[in-house]
Parts: sequence; C-alpha cells; structure tokens
Amino acid sequence: MGAEYITMATRNYKRERQLQSTPIELAKNAARKKARRIAAKSGLVKKGDGKDVDHKNGNALDNRKSNLRVKKASKNRSFPRNKKAGKA
Repeated sequence: MGAEYITMATRNYKRERQLQSTPIELAKNAARKKARRIAAKSGLVKKGDGKDVDHKNGNALDNRKSNLRVKKASKNRSFPRNKKAGKA
C-alpha cells in the first residue's frame, strides 16, 4: 500500500485580512473590545483570567449592561457563530 496524501488548499491570508478590514467588521471588533473594557471597569473580568464577555443576544454591537454577561472562554467559544446559532 502506498502512502496517502491529503492536499489542503493554501490559505489566502491577504484575502482574509481584506474581509476582516471591512467597516462593519472593524465596528464589531471595536464594540467587542468596548464590552470587555466595560466589564473590566466593573471588576467582572481582568486580563488573563480566561473569561470572555458574552453578548446574550449575539449582537456584538449591543453593549447594554443588560445584554452583557461573563462566561468562561471555553463555554463562550464552544458553538458556531452564525444566524442559526440561537443564542439565549
């Protein structure tokens, strides 16, 4: 038996960066960082604690205190982020 090789498509890092640099993605990234700062000021999280700030409704642009909660990073990142994800 011969060796089997799996060929993987090469990543297009330039294209990935272009997609991440769209105005809406930049706004979402800034909003996620703002949510983290809000939680840090409240004393709920600190750097390196392994916790994430979760948006209850899944909308990263909605930084109302009632929409933010702190979760372990492993729990917050354990399901796909898409329109069918069905966040609480």
